[in-house]
Amino acid sequence: MTGDEELLQVEQVIARLITRYPTVAPVDIERSVRMIHARFKRGRIRAFVPLLVEKAARRDITDAITGAGA
Repeated sequence: MTGDEELLQVEQVIARLITRYPTVAPVDIERSVRMIHARFKRGRIRAFVPLLVEKAARRDITDAITGAGA
């Protein structure tokens, strides 16, 4: 996977999460996804990064909505 392909997939993750969580501000979703994506910056194997980012972002957003992260 090229860097451009990965960035495109991360953009798609953002779009999916905005649709999935309409009560959460899109800017908050984008910020969360980008922060999580940055955690994988040094990873050598890139193939699963978008999937891992989406999974972590869903968990963070769900925790924020339900208050489980508090």
